[in-house]
Amino acid sequence: MSSRTVTRRRPQRRQRSPDVYKSDEKPTWCPGCGDFGVLNSVYRALRTQGIAPHQVVCVSGIGCSSRIPYFINAYGFHGIHGRTMPIATGVRLARPDLKTLVFGGDGDAFAIGAGHFVHAMRRNVDLCYVVMDNATYGLTKGQTSPTSGTGFVTLSTPHGNPEQALNPMLLALASGATFVARGFSADPQKLADLIVEGMNHKGFAFIDVYSPCVVFNKVNTFKYYKEQTETLPSDHDPSSLPDAMQLAISQDPLYLGLFHQREATTFEDHMNADPPSQSERHEQLEQLFDRYS
Repeated sequence: MSSRTVTRRRPQRRQRSPDVYKSDEKPTWCPGCGDFGVLNSVYRALRTQGIAPHQVVCVSGIGCSSRIPYFINAYGFHGIHGRTMPIATGVRLARPDLKTLVFGGDGDAFAIGAGHFVHAMRRNVDLCYVVMDNATYGLTKGQTSPTSGTGFVTLSTPHGNPEQALNPMLLALASGATFVARGFSADPQKLADLIVEGMNHKGFAFIDVYSPCVVFNKVNTFKYYKEQTETLPSDHDPSSLPDAMQLAISQDPLYLGLFHQREATTFEDHMNADPPSQSERHEQLEQLFDRYS
């Protein structure tokens, strides 16, 4: 009797139409807004993943970009200004079965939400945070934001912005994010690829996206980013933190792609781990007493 080797086929992801992920709400952004490109990239990423709408939750804060959960056919939570990280962390702990996507803008993420942003990264919460960075407060009619350049003239800085712009990439790298990337809304396919990678990454995935505001920011325009951006060098090693930081410092060109990625224990893993036994806790306390006595 002859034997026969049986080859098991890996299950194929179901290919869904992009329309499956579109809600009945129509986007309300200004014509030409970069956020349209980001939304398109999210649709593409979800389709690539083959994930069902009921398996995704989208969390956002306040701002033009934070309207995005309304336009995605999935669970959504439109939070308050700067509080996306506490909400998303709660979602991850309560419903680890859901893929958590978080959205915000440069004001929501790097101003009022900066403290929560930093601590979520150092905890390595397993979520994908997409920030639509237009270097201005678009929803409140164009004030200076944390990523606005020095000299930027707005209603809040009529004599020019006296502050230097915050570098989100350096902040993320220094704060311990285990996945740090940057995209451009005018290249939705490459951005979709980054979002897919971020969703598949186990840990905190941060994707900063140049998403121009065509109404209130006449400096950081689509033309400007098309001329200033460049794909990361092909020989870049994302595992090297020093190299990633050096590339993040660059202003000419502004690099796009995956800057850094590493493996680390997630916040959820720590929370779900078995607590130490009484004898282990006693031993740990004795070690502390010996160290500081």
